[in-house]
Amino acid sequence: MEVSYKKLWKLLIDKDMKKKDLQALSGISWSSMTKLSKGETVSMEILMKICQVLKCDIGDIMELLPAEKEENKL
Repeated sequence: MEVSYKKLWKLLIDKDMKKKDLQALSGISWSSMTKLSKGETVSMEILMKICQVLKCDIGDIMELLPAEKEENKL
């Protein structure tokens, strides 16, 4: 499975926020923001902090996608 944070970036646009605003308000590190930007996994604690700041559910900021290798096996 792969993780996608496209929903998070769309939500930031809708709320007229920048990544640096989210980072400052949530208190997460820049390395975590970099991981999010690259579509890498982050801890549940980080995701919960983001959801708290944005007043949303975890499904509103991310989704799990099947990996390409897994799709080819089907």
